[in-house]
Amino acid sequence: MAVHTGLGEPRGPWFISPELGPDGRPRWDVPGSDRDRAGRRWHGRLLAGLAVVALSSASGAAAGGLVASRDGAPGPAAASAAPVPAELVTAAEKTVPGVVSVLVGGAGGASATGSGFAVDDQQHIITNDHILAKGRNGSVTVELPDGRRFAAEVVGREPRSDLAVLRVPPSAGLSALPLAKPGSTRVGEPVLAVGSPLGLAGTVTAGIVSALDRQVRLGDNRHTAVQTDASINPGNSGGPLVNARGEVVGVNTAIATIDGNGSIGIGFAIPIEQVQQTADTIIGRGG
Repeated sequence: MAVHTGLGEPRGPWFISPELGPDGRPRWDVPGSDRDRAGRRWHGRLLAGLAVVALSSASGAAAGGLVASRDGAPGPAAASAAPVPAELVTAAEKTVPGVVSVLVGGAGGASATGSGFAVDDQQHIITNDHILAKGRNGSVTVELPDGRRFAAEVVGREPRSDLAVLRVPPSAGLSALPLAKPGSTRVGEPVLAVGSPLGLAGTVTAGIVSALDRQVRLGDNRHTAVQTDASINPGNSGGPLVNARGEVVGVNTAIATIDGNGSIGIGFAIPIEQVQQTADTIIGRGG
C-alpha cells in the first residue's frame, strides 16, 4: 500500500491524503477508493511502472528530435536526451550559495538533519519546524556550501505552519534568495528543488509545478501546498523550491512514497505566500 511520509532525518510529519483516514487506510465513503488491499497494492505498483514508462517515452521522444538533421532528414544521433534549459542552470548557480544544511542534536542521542535557505541580509534562515522537533529541540548547527559550520540561534518557530527561522552570525555571509511574487506560480512551470537529501549537500533536482492549492494533511494539521514532481527525499526538508528565475516559490516539506521506497515524483512545498507571512511574523517578534 502507499506510504505517505514527510521529510527530514528522521523522517518528518506524516502526509495523509484527504482520501485516507488518520490511520492511512482508504476511507470507504470516498468515491474512487480502491476496493481492497490487493487492489491498492497493484494500483500503486502500476502507477510506479507507468511513471518509468512515461519517463522512458519522453526521453526517447527528446532523443528522436535530436536525430533529425537540419533539412529534416534523419541523421546520426547528436545526444540521448534533451539539453538542460540554460535558465535552469543559471537558477541553480544563483540558488545553491544561499542554501544550507541544518543539523539538530538533542538529548539522548536524538538528531535530525534537513535544509534551509537565507532570506535576508541579516542572515536569517528559513527551515522546517519538524526538523527541530525531531532533534528534540537540541542545539542547531548550520553548514554552509563551503563547508563552514556555525551554531545557529532559533529566532522562532511556528509548528502549525511547519516553519522555523534561524539566524547565524554576520560572518557567515550567506546570499539571500529572492522570493517569488505572491500568486505568480503557475502549473507546468519548471522548478528546482535544492537541499541536502540523504546528507548530500548542494543537490539540485528538476521538475515542474504539478498542482497548486493541493489540500494535504501533515501531522495533525491541514495545509494548502504546491505539488511538484521534482525529486525530493529525506533531508530536502526546509530547502527551497525555486522557479527558472531563481525565485523561491515554496519550502519543500513532505513527499508521498509507495511502500516507503523514496521519492515517486509527488512532493509538497509550503507556498511562498504563507512562508513570507510566517517568517515576517517570527522575525518581527524575535528580532
